[in-house]
This record gives sequence, structure tokens and C-alpha cells, in this order.
Amino acid sequence: MNMRSSGDESAMVHALRDGDDRSTPARIRDAALSCFAERGVRPTTVRQIAERAGVSAALVIHHFGSKERLRGACDRRVAALIRERKTAVMRAGSGLDPLAVLRDQAGDPPIQRYLARTLAEGTPEVAALVDEMIDDAERYVREGMERGVLRRSDDPRGVAAVLTLWSLGAMVLHEHVERVLGVDLTGPAEAHAENPAYVGPALELLSHGLVMPHWFEAIATAGRPGEDDVPPGTVGSEEES
Repeated sequence: MNMRSSGDESAMVHALRDGDDRSTPARIRDAALSCFAERGVRPTTVRQIAERAGVSAALVIHHFGSKERLRGACDRRVAALIRERKTAVMRAGSGLDPLAVLRDQAGDPPIQRYLARTLAEGTPEVAALVDEMIDDAERYVREGMERGVLRRSDDPRGVAAVLTLWSLGAMVLHEHVERVLGVDLTGPAEAHAENPAYVGPALELLSHGLVMPHWFEAIATAGRPGEDDVPPGTVGSEEES
């Protein structure tokens, strides 16, 4: 996985201490987000966050009360960025990659690394974050359907939930994704666009699907009264007899 070099971290600290026009709570929150992304929430100390933000540990506690409350602020920040950018992507009529617009960009917190570190921890904050992301995903999926970017669905909520959970699951397994497909899901979006081993199958699945239409109908109607026929064109169907 591509992690920041010590030089990059020094540059970030310098920017936080000199000429940064963000409020002190925002600086602390963004510093915490970066630290959590690099180390995970549990191993990160308040003192490390304070050093990254260029403030005292006492000031961190003054503004947020505890590390857990600070972590909650990070979760809310990530959810807000997800909502803001994905809505913009769908309004622009772009294709749908549920997390593509959140990959590290200049001046942004390392959102993807943060998600990769925190999603598997199973805290109430993570559960609330996932729920909010699914809610937001449903809104932009519906908007994409209205604009003709996405196919119509009888269950936009289910589509949004599955797309979001698949994407977040890949984030948790990002090291295996990089090992198997050669792409770092926590890295810059440009690297994904240049990797056909990842982009090709993803676009094929999202654009054309995988299951043949007659099998889709069979699966969709399975268990309904009177809907136990074998799909046409398959072994055991009337057409084959």
C-alpha cells in the first residue's frame, strides 16, 4: 500500500502550523483523520494527533473531550465529503464508481485510508457512517436513474446498499486487491484508470451485468407461487426436450 513518506508528513505538519486558515478544531480533526488513516484509531494517541496538528494535547481534549468524540467528528467529516462529491459526480452525468471520487487528491484528508482502517472495527460510529453513506447513495442512485446515467430499478435502495457495501468491502480488503489486481484502492484515482485488470471487469459488471436475462428472471421469481419453471434454453426446459 502506498503510504505517505516522512517528507510528506513533515510538509503536512508545516502546513498545519504555518499559514493554515482553518479553525483550530478543523485542524485537529483533519490531523486526527490523517493519524487514524496511517495507524488505526486504537493505536493512535491524543499526543500524536496534537503533534500533527501543531497544538497541545490539552487543547485537543478542550475542543473534543475525548479521542472517541474526535473520531466521531472524523466520521462525520468523511460522510459529508462523500455526500458532497458523489452528488456532484452524478449531477455531472459521470459513470458510477461508488468510491472513485474520494480517492486521495491534493489538499484532501486521506479518506480512503481512513475508511480502510476504520470500517472493520465495528464501532457505533462506523455503523452510523455506513448507514449514512447508504442513505446518501440511495439519493444519488435515484438521481442517476432520473438523469439516464443508471438503469431503472424496482429497488433503488437495495441497489445503493449493495454498491456501497461492495465498495466498502473492497476497501477493507485493499491489500488483497492490490496483491491480486495490482491496484491500490487507497491511492490516487489516476492509478485505477490506468489499470485494465481492475477497471475493465468493474466497468463490465456495472455496465452489462453478469447473469444472462433468462437466468435473471428465474432467480428473481424463485419461490413465487407458480414460478418454478426452468429457464428456456437450459437443460431440462421444454425447448430442450
